[in-house]
Amino acid sequence: MNAFIVDLKNKPGELAKVAGAIADKGINITGFSGATCGDTGSVVLLTADEAGTRQALSAVGYKAREVELVSAALADRPGSLAEAARQLANAGVNIEAAVPVGMSGGNFHVAFATDNPSKARSALGDRVLAGAGTR
Repeated sequence: MNAFIVDLKNKPGELAKVAGAIADKGINITGFSGATCGDTGSVVLLTADEAGTRQALSAVGYKAREVELVSAALADRPGSLAEAARQLANAGVNIEAAVPVGMSGGNFHVAFATDNPSKARSALGDRVLAGAGTR
């Protein structure tokens, strides 16, 4: 599974344009995260149709970076995100984005977009969700 990272201007309506372009193609956005800094920002999108999302964004002039995701189950307690982030850092893996994608039992699930998905899977070990974010 891939995330689409789209750089936007920090102004009203930018997220609406991106989300609308995807919705107009009948594609469901299954997860997202975003932030701004100064005049720009980024949104990270997970969708139910990657090929369609690629086409939808391109058709309206948005360039997206596609980044493979590695999904992990983290304990729902203080410090578990810090521990996972430290495992990735110790392995030399840079986190480009993180998107919460669900919960089960006593765990919350996070999809990490990194610069090295293979090393990220190895570093996170048994935290990695089998079959999630490994297409």
